Amino acid sequence: MRLVSLKNPAYAYTVCMKKIVLTGGGSAGHIMPHVALLEPLKKHFNELHYIGSGGIEKSIMTAYPEISFHEIDAPKLRRSLTLKNLAVPFRLLMSVCRAKKLLRDIAPNVIFSKGGFVSLPVISAAAALDIPSVLHESDATFGLANRLSVKNAAKVLTSFAEAAALRPPYIHTGTPIRPSLYGGTRAAGLKESGLSGVKPVILIIGGSLGARALNETVRAALPEITARYDLIHICGRGNTVTTSQRGYFQLEFALEPSDIYAAADIVISRAGSNAIAEFAALKKPMLLIPLPAAASRGDQLVNAEIFRRNGWARVLPQEKLTPQALPQAIESLYRERGTLVSALTTAPSFDGTDRVLAEILSSFPNTT
Repeated sequence: MRLVSLKNPAYAYTVCMKKIVLTGGGSAGHIMPHVALLEPLKKHFNELHYIGSGGIEKSIMTAYPEISFHEIDAPKLRRSLTLKNLAVPFRLLMSVCRAKKLLRDIAPNVIFSKGGFVSLPVISAAAALDIPSVLHESDATFGLANRLSVKNAAKVLTSFAEAAALRPPYIHTGTPIRPSLYGGTRAAGLKESGLSGVKPVILIIGGSLGARALNETVRAALPEITARYDLIHICGRGNTVTTSQRGYFQLEFALEPSDIYAAADIVISRAGSNAIAEFAALKKPMLLIPLPAAASRGDQLVNAEIFRRNGWARVLPQEKLTPQALPQAIESLYRERGTLVSALTTAPSFDGTDRVLAEILSSFPNTT
């Protein structure tokens, strides 16, 4: 844990003008917690800036006029042996230089990072400029960018208590959750999806980037599933298909999904931490199909196991995901939905919006 100097010359400029820089990217899970914080942050900061890459964070964050978006390169270190890794140190150095220039120009009071490789040069630049950084890790295990950044952080926050326990200075806060999610209505969700609501509604989501194995299995099992249920399928950008199947509504991504979520009786999802925290906060019975270790660092497997162990979700490993097994798992989940709702109702709050905000505001000198 790095002790941040309070001698940063930027503070002289920000005595009356409070500014925050948000950073993180690569998937919606790194970005939507920032969206959850926008309204409360606007009450405390005069300027909100976002430093990201040209990926999904740009398409999401530029939709909010209160955010000034700044783009930098985001070199990603690949886990496999590849020649592409040889260029990473040079690209990272260039990204740090670019981030330093941006931070000097913006002169923020604090950085709030959600991880992802675009955050690494920003946190490194902030450390060099003595600007305090607050990191938030959504998963039960730390991603590589956050593992490399914690030494430069004033505070490290976590969604999972298990992650905070890895090192006592880490602070368990929960996940920032968009207030709009609590305001959705089933009627509006059914209208948007064109479903009647006569049958129970299943929401199937593979993450903002989609999930090929899940998408393919769902579509192979559609005739059997739709005999008893209606489906809303968020399948990822570029992953919709042409179909005439009744009771099946598909969309690539939902920036404001409150009504779609409200329409769902049960949820089938990958085990990305942000999504499952949102569903848990909404008390939605979940069947989690975590990304296998061969395709990830294993974070979703750990997330899913914690939810299974606490009785907050059921889990179906991808190795057992077949067009025959999926309808059976759905039937079991629907029968046990009341048990899962009860467990989620008595669980500690998953919504950490207020706690995260408090930690951000207490991380830099009071300049008012």
